[in-house]
Amino acid sequence: MDINSQTMAALASQIKQWGQELGFQQIGITDADLPEAEAHLHRWLNNNFHGEMDYMQRHGLKRSRPELLHPGTVRIISVRMDYQTEATATMQQQLDDPASAYISRYALGRDYHKLMRNRLQKLADKIQAEIGSQHPESMRAFVDSAPVLEKALAEKAGLGWIGKHSNVINRKAGSWFFLGELFTNLPLPVDSPATAHCGQCRACLDICPTQAIVAPYQVDARRCVSYLTIELHGSIPEDLRPLIGNRIYGCDDCQIICPWNRFAKMTGEQDFHPRHRLNTRQLLEVFAWTETEFLAKTEGSAIRRIGHQRWLRNIAVALGNAPPSAIIIEALKPMLDHDSDMVREHVRWALAQHSSAA
Repeated sequence: MDINSQTMAALASQIKQWGQELGFQQIGITDADLPEAEAHLHRWLNNNFHGEMDYMQRHGLKRSRPELLHPGTVRIISVRMDYQTEATATMQQQLDDPASAYISRYALGRDYHKLMRNRLQKLADKIQAEIGSQHPESMRAFVDSAPVLEKALAEKAGLGWIGKHSNVINRKAGSWFFLGELFTNLPLPVDSPATAHCGQCRACLDICPTQAIVAPYQVDARRCVSYLTIELHGSIPEDLRPLIGNRIYGCDDCQIICPWNRFAKMTGEQDFHPRHRLNTRQLLEVFAWTETEFLAKTEGSAIRRIGHQRWLRNIAVALGNAPPSAIIIEALKPMLDHDSDMVREHVRWALAQHSSAA
């Protein structure tokens, strides 16, 4: 195959067709030039908004300059895959029930990292087969697994714009989707960037339970419930604990409230549907899980990465935020003897909340 502009245009069209056949809802192509995103990242890091996520600055310019991460990269094939499995009204009902254990909807099913990376590799294999061995192709798949500015790339590739909450929004599909990328040295034609359509709306800023969206397009991760319940390894700051409510793994409030999500599509991907009734569990149920049960019920899930101790830490906070209950107090007390200092500390806090409310 001759590598010329006409051939590349035809290949780009074929790539998008293959991508849809592999289960991606949209495929876009962009170049590797990200100066504005790089400047935004540096401002964010300089404000220490990344908290303990040292990996956000550990890789230098590799995050914003794709050719440094994967030499030879001139184009990025960006893809998105829907994951919503229930109406936002159902999510809100669970959030409104203080006895329910709310888990961010992206984590209810199979870990998306492996699923999407496998699909992207299949796409890479199809591209290689098409161009032939006489044109050695250099491709590498990423799914939130390396220093990649996936949201900025998705925006440049036309998949959606970065909203005021920092998630990517698509006018026809909302924001309930995962992103993935294929870095390539093929000079494919690029798509037009997405334009922003948040307007004067500030619903996500107002609804954020911890006010982590400190300004439009600026999220202080140190206050974000997703950071506090997933990324943070130690103790959750006491002043933020009451604001977490019953959210034990991540937070979806800014997506639930976003008006563009009235256009979101339910996923047809069965692997993203809830496993082990993780979308309907009660706090007392999941707090009683032993480490063995936790590992069994989160097998193949993104949840497992936080480990059992942080799982208990998060649930203890949620139980402390629940209405006063003798049953909750009785469930908390045995955990005062837990091996983990962190777990014991959060259990003591939860018990103190119930004592002060008595």
